Amino acid sequence: MGKKTKVLVVGLDCAGPELIFEKFRDELPNLSMMVDEGVYGRLESCHPPITIPAWAVMFTGKSPGRLGLYGFRHRKGNSYTDFYIATSNFVREPTVWDLASKNGIRSCVVSVPPSYPPKPLNGNLISCFITPDTAKEYTYPSNLKYEVEKLIGKYVFDVEFRTEKRKRLLKELYDMTEKRFKVLNYLIAKKPWNLFIFVEIGVDRVHHAFWKFFDREHHKYVAGNEFEDVIPNYYKFIDEKVGELIKLAGEDTVVMVVSDHGVKRMKGAFCVNEWLAEEGLLKFKHKPENVVDLEKAPVDWTETRVWGWGGYYARIFLNVKGREAYGKIPKENYESFREEVADKLKTITDPEGRRMDMRVFKPEEVYPVLNGDPPDLMVYFDNLYWRSAGTAGHKTIYLAENDKGPDDAMHAMHGTFILYDKNGRFTGGKVEGLKIFDVAPTILNLLGLQKLEDMEGKVIVGLED
Repeated sequence: MGKKTKVLVVGLDCAGPELIFEKFRDELPNLSMMVDEGVYGRLESCHPPITIPAWAVMFTGKSPGRLGLYGFRHRKGNSYTDFYIATSNFVREPTVWDLASKNGIRSCVVSVPPSYPPKPLNGNLISCFITPDTAKEYTYPSNLKYEVEKLIGKYVFDVEFRTEKRKRLLKELYDMTEKRFKVLNYLIAKKPWNLFIFVEIGVDRVHHAFWKFFDREHHKYVAGNEFEDVIPNYYKFIDEKVGELIKLAGEDTVVMVVSDHGVKRMKGAFCVNEWLAEEGLLKFKHKPENVVDLEKAPVDWTETRVWGWGGYYARIFLNVKGREAYGKIPKENYESFREEVADKLKTITDPEGRRMDMRVFKPEEVYPVLNGDPPDLMVYFDNLYWRSAGTAGHKTIYLAENDKGPDDAMHAMHGTFILYDKNGRFTGGKVEGLKIFDVAPTILNLLGLQKLEDMEGKVIVGLED
């Protein structure tokens, strides 16, 4: 091992670089100080730029294809309707804290997706927002749970952010964040560690719930609304809490601030399965009377050739003979048919008839390795400005709102990166070309460890031997 230092990784889910580096810079004294005195830049996320898989990519240095993680949920086998939710059990590549543990380095890991169920490590871990509830085991070691609950009462993993009850949500958001940072302050002061990593999911939730009240370009924005300052005020609150944590971390600690992706306004939701039905690629036994999940819709799978999933991006599946139960597309025609579908998707227009900036990917062209259950195509509607609505039964292919409850924001491809050292070892200002894959190798370097040969990133700046 080479030279090493203590490392504190501040994860702010969805934190936008244009907000931290520009729009809010004068109002965030702690983050701005680190920007001014350290190294910073926009951090290019992975494909797709969503919470799961992005945090797993960040802390393993491996692509979603290698991890076999393409989103929160995945098909079971080649089923039309059955799926599973990704958990820590599906992250089979070693994380930076796994590698630290193997080298006798102690870690504290809090709320990093996906970390439920908790896995053993040399140190302490509290699981993330996918944890069902506090009745489950959510800490390692298990008795850490009692320390947490003695300190704050019931631990809060997440808030229900797709709601119209925004005043209540705002109260719950601050309560969750207050409790999380009280626990973080306790762990950083009381537990031994050389690597301390946490993720605050609240930044993501405040964006999705309040973006239309903040962004003047959002189609739902109303000037002078009562929630106009919610997002900047929450960032100020986070900045204050991060400042307190940095003080507790000690003078010999390098601080890294990262986000898994950025944020942008949502222009609307595109009903991918309604469009596929219009194109004759998806067949219903009869038109759904109400809006339903596709899994519950009267789909005629024997006549359907293509269907899609909703979310921040669309996953497109082809009904292939010998792969799906009622496969329609001969394997020898798979590639030509897939190309045909991709070409159709690229012609999609917005409600005014303008061509969308469609991004259509074949997974094998994006990832060096393909594991798990990849879709046949990955689609970003209008370069991630339009959400994919996977439900069926709409009377239109365009929705002004999300089909799964209120949601104002989408994910942008670039997140935030800051590296700061109180002793001035890392300076140089803005750095270009940073990628999410670079974070794990950089953390390992700071801990005095070598990156794994199959990690897909590089050390951004580090300690020399």
